[in-house]
Amino acid sequence: MIQHGPGVWVGGFAEWVAAGLELAGILALLVGVTATTLIFIHRGLRSGEGWASAFVPYRAHLGRAILIGLELLVAADILHTVAAPMTFETVATLGMIVLIRTVLSLALEVEIEGRWPWHRHPEKRKEHG
Repeated sequence: MIQHGPGVWVGGFAEWVAAGLELAGILALLVGVTATTLIFIHRGLRSGEGWASAFVPYRAHLGRAILIGLELLVAADILHTVAAPMTFETVATLGMIVLIRTVLSLALEVEIEGRWPWHRHPEKRKEHG
């Protein structure tokens, strides 16, 4: 049976956009890891302080590259779910994927910044109230 109507077009478009976001997420990870690693090697070889001084910024920049890639992949997962027929299984799968990636993102954020994301600017909170 051939299906027609706006739902088919929207679902097909969402799949294309989701595939593009997946590609962007993978590229963000690859480019971020590659660039960050090259900068780390350059700093490690050039720095008078050695590899130890290059490691802390490397780890922070690497975490940021991973976070960007994860955010794009979560957006792709959401679009895949919109394009797929809504069933308990597809919604539950999306929920688990988003939950796992959110926990991973929070863990990376805490590792990079050394504090929870909602404690990012304590000085601004004092100004407002």
